[in-house]
Amino acid sequence: MGVRRWWDERALPRLTHRSCQGADVDRWRAPVCRAATGVVLDVGFGSGPNLEHYPSAVTRVLVAEPSDLAWELSGPRRTAFERPVERTTLDAADLSALADGSVDTVVTAWSLCTVPEVDRALAEALRVLRPGGSLRFVEHSLAPDAGAAGWQRRVQPVWGRVAGGCHVDRDLPATIGAAGFVVELEQARYIAPGPFRAWGWFVSGTARPR
Repeated sequence: MGVRRWWDERALPRLTHRSCQGADVDRWRAPVCRAATGVVLDVGFGSGPNLEHYPSAVTRVLVAEPSDLAWELSGPRRTAFERPVERTTLDAADLSALADGSVDTVVTAWSLCTVPEVDRALAEALRVLRPGGSLRFVEHSLAPDAGAAGWQRRVQPVWGRVAGGCHVDRDLPATIGAAGFVVELEQARYIAPGPFRAWGWFVSGTARPR
């Protein structure tokens, strides 16, 4: 196994597992997950940190997650969840295993930044959502001011290589809207000062099919 593959497949899932949890993260994650109902499609499931925030109204979780190690690390959380959690696809841009209108809620938590074919993934999310369903999201996104956005574009070539293809320069509310959703932002603010603003513009909200 080469260094790049080892980093992407073995090291990065463990780092993500350890870093994407805690009170600061949960302040953003919990409100997004608490609004989910019924059958949920969890895009970029990782090691399953969303599970502990899903309410009893969630009956089943379908998972789009490319990392075998992340899925393995999610085992204790899946067991504690005590409802079906099924890994249905490795690629959020290919939800062919799911029928049209078969999902009540799509949830993304810091994952659309990394999906390679994000437009296709959102088109698939739109297809599988039932009428009246919603996409709930929390993401870091392209900052609204030119200075921070400029830094995001400058760091992206290096950042993307070390962070498993993560993009800090995607305008995700605009991208979601262009995919056929009406976007309602609930939070949008910097969570980090100074030079860390390149990684610190967070957005969360709800998107519903037009």
